[in-house]
Amino acid sequence: MLKTIGGGVCAAKGFSANGIHCGIRKNRLKRDLTMVFSSERAACAAVYTTNLVQGAPLKVTRAHLADGYAQAVICNSGNANTCNADGIQIAEKMSALAAEALGIRTEDVVVASTGVIGEPLDLTPIAAGIPDLAAGLTADGNVRAAEGIMTTDTIVKEAAVTFDIDGHTCRLGGIAKGSGMIHPNMATMLVFITTDVNISPEMLQKALSSDVRGTFNMVSVDGDTSTNDMVTVLANGLAGNARIEAEGEAFAAFMRALNTVTVALCRMIAGDGEGATRLLECRVSGAPDLATARTVAKSVICSSLLKAAMFGADANWGRVLCAIGYSGAQVDVDRVDVSFESAAGTISVCRAGSGVPFSEELAKAILSEKEIGILVGLNAGDAVATAWGCDLTYDYVKINGDYRT
Repeated sequence: MLKTIGGGVCAAKGFSANGIHCGIRKNRLKRDLTMVFSSERAACAAVYTTNLVQGAPLKVTRAHLADGYAQAVICNSGNANTCNADGIQIAEKMSALAAEALGIRTEDVVVASTGVIGEPLDLTPIAAGIPDLAAGLTADGNVRAAEGIMTTDTIVKEAAVTFDIDGHTCRLGGIAKGSGMIHPNMATMLVFITTDVNISPEMLQKALSSDVRGTFNMVSVDGDTSTNDMVTVLANGLAGNARIEAEGEAFAAFMRALNTVTVALCRMIAGDGEGATRLLECRVSGAPDLATARTVAKSVICSSLLKAAMFGADANWGRVLCAIGYSGAQVDVDRVDVSFESAAGTISVCRAGSGVPFSEELAKAILSEKEIGILVGLNAGDAVATAWGCDLTYDYVKINGDYRT
């Protein structure tokens, strides 16, 4: 049985974490350095941004994970360490300092950074902070770790589950950061997931690469793909299950657990979009194939006009059809149905590609809730897909107008 639990990135056996303020960020109340550690060397899988401009930490992490294993994560916020001449050296030194403090190999460290692009990253506060960061690692340090990777995020993003594999109790949990520059094409922002499941690096990579296509790849806040997006999963095997080497019941159980956590993190990221007041969830059904369903759902979520309408609680369903029409998917628009739903109810606004009479008052009430469902029926098959986004508000411009200064 799969059950939601607390603990985030520390929920699984053998994992500890911590987050501190070391001095990268000016605000002393903001943590800016995070560490996650496994007591045992762990299988590790990762996916990275497809942006051609990539942060130095991603390049270093790729090299470190060439053998499919890692034991720790070191991540700073406040500076992306991207487009810097000495970026690789800084990322490598961060890894070496973390490894020294933990007594492990430098190559077993995942390194990540998030924040402003194009500004040199001073290693001095990081070097000074790592000893205390490592010394403060605890099995209940998940929230501190989650806080240490936040930039414009307004809430801590973490999730965890427990489940069974072959009679063994297993746990999987993670933390994420992401609020702006969110339009991934592989994964999203920074996400660190840990599990005590015993699984080979190859199957762990297969699970993660498969999962992100329907989760993190289906999130958009503003249409901008980050230079530092990365998702990693560490699996240390301490649950004691038979090693997962191929597909089967055990792998399927692991995939369900992974998907439960990643969907939860997706919803948190979308709902906490910069300046957002509403989480938008577009659910497409009746598509001829999965690719069509995903293309349509993502197009609707990415429409700036629709996002603005949702901010104003305006049931401007024509913008939904417009987004479907330019999505590139081959859709018979004369068969499309659209409804809006929330805790306040459900209302049909379009049937067979044409508008139907509806109560503007009820629509306003439905669209005034914090979570809005946009239901699209293509009536052309059995495939379904979901995408997540948020409304577009005045505050988004305010936040990004002076993000650097």
